[in-house]
Amino acid sequence: MNAKEVLNKIKWSKDIKKADLWYLHRGAPNDTRIISGKDIVALHHSFMELETKTRIPYHRIMKIFYDGKVVWERKSL
Repeated sequence: MNAKEVLNKIKWSKDIKKADLWYLHRGAPNDTRIISGKDIVALHHSFMELETKTRIPYHRIMKIFYDGKVVWERKSL
């Protein structure tokens, strides 16, 4: 399963607001940012869109947590 599939599964069968995502963001401390699932407004074909209209490509997601537990992690970047 890839990040997009995991997020879609969470969106349709659980509560995406309980998800947290770590993603690659060059220039941020450790090149990583964390966002809450409650900030996600749409899951598109190749990216997710946040309330701020920011678009984050799925290939930048490094980890997905659900209810405090890792449910998906990228094997390598």
